[in-house]
Amino acid sequence: MFVGLFTLIILLFSIIIHEVAHGSVALYLGDPTAKYQGRLSLNPLKHLDPIGSFIVPLFLFILTAGRGPIVGWAKPVPINPYNFKDQKWGKLKVSIAGPAANFLVAIFFGLIIRFFPLSSAFSSLLSIIVFYNFLWGLFNLVPIPPLDGSHILFSLLPERFSKIKFILNQYRIFLLVFFIIFYLNWLFDIAISLYTLVIG
Repeated sequence: MFVGLFTLIILLFSIIIHEVAHGSVALYLGDPTAKYQGRLSLNPLKHLDPIGSFIVPLFLFILTAGRGPIVGWAKPVPINPYNFKDQKWGKLKVSIAGPAANFLVAIFFGLIIRFFPLSSAFSSLLSIIVFYNFLWGLFNLVPIPPLDGSHILFSLLPERFSKIKFILNQYRIFLLVFFIIFYLNWLFDIAISLYTLVIG
């Protein structure tokens, strides 16, 4: 039970780091919208989404008896792409920033496990941070709205494929639920492979 609760806490703060990364890159590119709305804060209350931050994680927590995988999401950081200095690739850079931040967190703590002598208990807690940041980064690269993968896909798709964007947005909830039920374990396996690669 303790491990499950710790996992939920790690998921929460991984989500926050993810969203702050989006807002920080947007600010760097010239858009202060997230800053003005207080979304560059590590305060969880600024980022929580009723469904993505509570209902989905708790549902998966109960469904898997705390063993995972558990995923979730926060309120998207507000951006105004018209403020970006880079109009061509600005939205793409902001979209990539969130998953990239989670991968960096995972790699950082993974290298600590790999190169520093730690107690087994402390190493196990850090392992949860590493694994779930890999899983969270991968989950957000799935090209289903509102996940970052959809924004990355939409930034790269030529205009003639706009119908794909319409379909993904129209059926987003059904597609996301379908993916979580049937394909989340696939991401789980990839996250384990990345975890093993980093910690050696």
